[in-house]
Amino acid sequence: MRRILGVLITSLVLVGCANSQGPQEQVGIVIGGALGGLLGSEVGGGSGRTAAIIVGTMVGANVGGALGRSMDATDRLNANLALENVRTGVSTTWRNPDTSNEYALTPTRTYKTNSGPCREFTVDANVGGSTEQVYGTACRQPDGSWQILQE
Repeated sequence: MRRILGVLITSLVLVGCANSQGPQEQVGIVIGGALGGLLGSEVGGGSGRTAAIIVGTMVGANVGGALGRSMDATDRLNANLALENVRTGVSTTWRNPDTSNEYALTPTRTYKTNSGPCREFTVDANVGGSTEQVYGTACRQPDGSWQILQE
């Protein structure tokens, strides 16, 4: 579950900037629902598996929507700037003045691929009083944005 939640949070961190809360929440719901369904498919067998997929999708959509609402364009911009400019091992922290959510992104490893640089990182997120640490890997795209790798 922690890995699925980690992919969800890092996906939301790296989603393109949206101008209003609606699209962010919708992206979170879609990603959360898909990942929750994936997690549910790994549980149980037969009709139990179907129930687990349904429950996983519903829970994932709920969590994803909440996380999507918690991140705004400023948070995603800070995450992209940290991936682009901060040395490996150095944390970048910020507190969103509008939401009071706090984030710390730390690149943990940088390496080159044929298509460009990639970075492994951790994100410590304090959203609504709940703290999570997640791990991810992102690679720079030709347009300069960073895209999360799906594991």
